[in-house]
Amino acid sequence: MPVWIILVLLGATASVLGFTGLGSLLIWVGAAVLGSGLVLAVVSRRRAHRAGPSRAPATAEPARTATTWQRRASRLGWTAVGLGTLALGLLAGAAWLLATARPPLVSQASQPALDVVMAVLPVELDLGTPRPAVLLGIGLALAALLVAVGALQAANALRVLSTRRRVEPFYAHTSAVGRRVLGPAAMRSLELDVTPPWPASALPLEHPAVVRCTVLLPAHDEAAIIGASIDSLLSQTRPADRILVVADNCTDDTVAIASARGVEVIETVGNTQAKAGALNQALAMLLPGGAVEDVYLIMDADSTITPDFLEVALGLLESDPELMAVGGLFSGEDGAGVLGQLQRNEFTRYQRVIGRREGHLFVLTGTASVFRGYALATVAQARQSLIPGHPGGVYDTLAMTEDNEITLALKSLGATMTSPPQCRVTTEVMPTWRDLRKQRLRWQRGALENVGAYGLTRTTAIYWVQQLGLAYGAVALHSYLALMAIGILSVNGLRWSPFWVAIGLVFLAERVVTAWGAGWRGRGVAVVIVFELAYSVFLQWAFATALAHIVTRRRKGWNDVPRPAVAVAALAAPVAAALGAVLGAQWNPISAETMQSSWVEALAIFVGVNTLIFATLSVFQMLPPIVKTAHDRRARRAASRPA
Repeated sequence: MPVWIILVLLGATASVLGFTGLGSLLIWVGAAVLGSGLVLAVVSRRRAHRAGPSRAPATAEPARTATTWQRRASRLGWTAVGLGTLALGLLAGAAWLLATARPPLVSQASQPALDVVMAVLPVELDLGTPRPAVLLGIGLALAALLVAVGALQAANALRVLSTRRRVEPFYAHTSAVGRRVLGPAAMRSLELDVTPPWPASALPLEHPAVVRCTVLLPAHDEAAIIGASIDSLLSQTRPADRILVVADNCTDDTVAIASARGVEVIETVGNTQAKAGALNQALAMLLPGGAVEDVYLIMDADSTITPDFLEVALGLLESDPELMAVGGLFSGEDGAGVLGQLQRNEFTRYQRVIGRREGHLFVLTGTASVFRGYALATVAQARQSLIPGHPGGVYDTLAMTEDNEITLALKSLGATMTSPPQCRVTTEVMPTWRDLRKQRLRWQRGALENVGAYGLTRTTAIYWVQQLGLAYGAVALHSYLALMAIGILSVNGLRWSPFWVAIGLVFLAERVVTAWGAGWRGRGVAVVIVFELAYSVFLQWAFATALAHIVTRRRKGWNDVPRPAVAVAALAAPVAAALGAVLGAQWNPISAETMQSSWVEALAIFVGVNTLIFATLSVFQMLPPIVKTAHDRRARRAASRPA
C-alpha cells in the first residue's frame, strides 16, 4: 500500500476521533497527517504522469534526457514542502497541547515563597510521574524536530542539485552494478575466481605482490611547512619510489624549497579549482600510463607522517588485493593554547573511535591516504554515470571537501578501505576561533553537500544518520543550556541535585577517558568541562550555519591560515558562561512562576531524558568495544589451539 494512502487514513481517523470528543489535539494531529498524505499523493501522481503509461524493461536502461535532473530536483522540492508542512502541523499540535495543559496542583503549604525560590542544578527536573499531556506534547515536538531536519536535508539536496550538478538518477540495477565495480563481488560477477583447466606446468610461479608508490604533494604557498612534509617522506623506513610536488599557483618559495630537497616539481596550468583541480591535472598525466602495481600517496603539504607510514600502508595493500585504499589517522600539531588542545582532544577521540571500529573508517583523510591507481582510474570513468562529478575527473571539483567526496565515490563503487593505527599524520590546528569557524564551516558544508549530491543509498545511509545525530545533539545541548538559563534567571538561589550531579560526573569521566591518549594536557583540558562544553556549542553552531548557507545559496570559499598566527579569545566562551552563572543568581528578569509552567515542565522532561540517553552512550564509550573484544578473544583461542 502506498505511503500516502496510509497517511490519509491515519489522518482522517485521528480527526474523526477528535471531533467525537477525545480531544482537540487529535484534530490538529489528524489534519497535519492528512495534509501530508495529500501532498504525497500529488507528488506520486505527478511522478506517475511523467513516467508515462509504460516502463522500459529492467534490463534496458531508460533513455536519459536533459531534464532528468530537473525532475529529480522537483521531487526533492515537493518532499521538502511535504515534510515542512508535516513538521509545522506537529509543532502546532505540541504548542496547543502545552498551552492548554492545566498546571500541576500544588498545595499552598508545600509551595515555597517567591522570595526564597531555588533553582536546581544541573537539571531542574522532579523525578516524579510527569503528566500525560506534557509527555504527549514532548513527543509531538520531538517528531516535529526530526521531520523538520528531514525537510532541511531535502532542501539541502535540492539546492545542491538544482544549481550546478546535472546528476542523473541511479536506476536500481545500475546502482547494484556500481557497488560491485571495486568490491570482492566483481571477481565472482566476471567469473575471475574460476580456475581454468590449465596443466600445472602452465601456471606461473607464485611471487609476492610488490606495489610501486608515487607521492603527490599538492601545495599552494606552503613555504613555511612543506620542507618538514618532504623531510617526513624522505625519512620513511620504506621509501617512496617517486615524490612529486604539485605546485598550484604558488607565489612564495614553495617550488624552490621542494627542488632543493631533490624531489620532482610540476606546476599546474590555469587551475582555478583549488586542490581538487591540481590533483586532477597531475593524475591525468600519471594514470593513463600506470600499471596494476601503481599506488599513490596523496598528502597535504602542511602535514607530516610517521616514519613507518608507508611501510604499514603498502604492506597492507600488498597482502590484501581487495583493499583499495589506506587512510591515515590524523593528530594536531603542538601550540595554539587551549583552543589547539581542544582540537587535539577531538582528533584523539576520532582515532579512538576508528580503533574501536577495527579500522573501518568514515573518511579517507586528505592529510595522507594511499590509493590504488586503478581504483582512482575507475572513479574517473564512473563519474556522471554511476557517481556524481564531471566525466574523467578523479576528484569532484564542485565538492568543498574532496577527501569526503572521494571516500563516498570509492564506497559507492564497492571499494574496501581501512585506517590502521600505525599510520599517523600530524596536521595543523586552527590557531584562532575565527580560523576554526572557517575550517569547520567548510567541512560541515562539504559533508552536507556531498550526501545531498549522492542521495540516500546503502552507502550514504550512515552519513545521513550522522547528520541527523548532529542536529539532534545540537537541539539536546541547547535545550539543556536554555533550561539552566531559565532556572538561573528566574530564582534568587541555587542548589544542586545529587542524582543529576552524579550523571554529570559520568560525562566528565567520559571526556577524560576518551581524551586520555592526548596526554596530560589533554586530560587537564577535558577535566575543565566548561571548555569542552563551549567547544561543542561552537561546533554545533558551525553545523547549523553551514546548513543555513546551503539553503540560502551563500557563496562558499576556502580558508587559508597564515603562519605564524596567535591564538586569541580562546577562553572567551567559557569565561562568559561562568560569569553568566554567577550574575544570574543575583539578577532575576524572569518571573518565578515560569518554573511552574507546562512549557518549562516539558523542557525539563525532554532535557532529563536526553541526559540519561547521552549518559548511557557515554558509559558505552568508556567500555571496551564489544565486537572488537569478541574478535580478540576468538583470535587468542585460535592461536592457543595446537596445530
